[in-house]
Amino acid sequence: MSGSNLLEMAMRMIQLFHVSRVFPGDYAALSDVSLAVSRGEFVFLTGPSGAGKTTLLRLMFCADRPTRGQILIDGCNVSNLTRSSIPCLRRKIGVVFQDFKLLPRATVAENVALALQVAGIHGYERERRVRRMLAQVGLEHRAAALPPQLSGGEQQRAVVARALVHDPLLLLADEPTGNLDPAMTIQIMDLLCAANARGVTVLVATHDPVLLARYRKRVFHLERGHLVKDSETSSLPLQAVQA
Repeated sequence: MSGSNLLEMAMRMIQLFHVSRVFPGDYAALSDVSLAVSRGEFVFLTGPSGAGKTTLLRLMFCADRPTRGQILIDGCNVSNLTRSSIPCLRRKIGVVFQDFKLLPRATVAENVALALQVAGIHGYERERRVRRMLAQVGLEHRAAALPPQLSGGEQQRAVVARALVHDPLLLLADEPTGNLDPAMTIQIMDLLCAANARGVTVLVATHDPVLLARYRKRVFHLERGHLVKDSETSSLPLQAVQA
């Protein structure tokens, strides 16, 4: 491999090579998807419900494995990782889940601190980072509250805080503004854009055309498990570009 190719690979945070995910019953959630995202890039992943957006994010986070193909995250081939090696990769990744996944009996501060605990950060440094992150998302006054006591927007901000508190290299967000009002949607997106400005690579799955129009980032468009458009490559379908 030439030096220029090695440099290009080093600049990629995410690389997928002909990735497919087929579930029992021959249901292909993803079919032959190839893409690359550079370090520090902000990318939207869009498409209708059932297009494969969540499946793709789960594969990147090692919550599932591809049926075929290869996935590289920060140069690591996740398809070859052993179960014991997965936590090491996940320390580089922040995830905003569509269904929050906050621990209902832990306070907001404890939920945010969990990501630092997993990363091996304890004591005063952990407390400092939690306070700083809660201040950034406007939740410092809710640090002692339990998730059921929060509004939907507050819960979503807590999830974003948990995803960013350990300074990940990569942030994966699955419909992070779903069911939020327009003002709160802008607040959440501005938090993600601020993280991107600090150098975090951000991949946001959404089916909201308003977000795509407002933020005008690169867009991968999925339909029925196929990557049919990459806004950076061309306005033409991928099949035409590759022909």
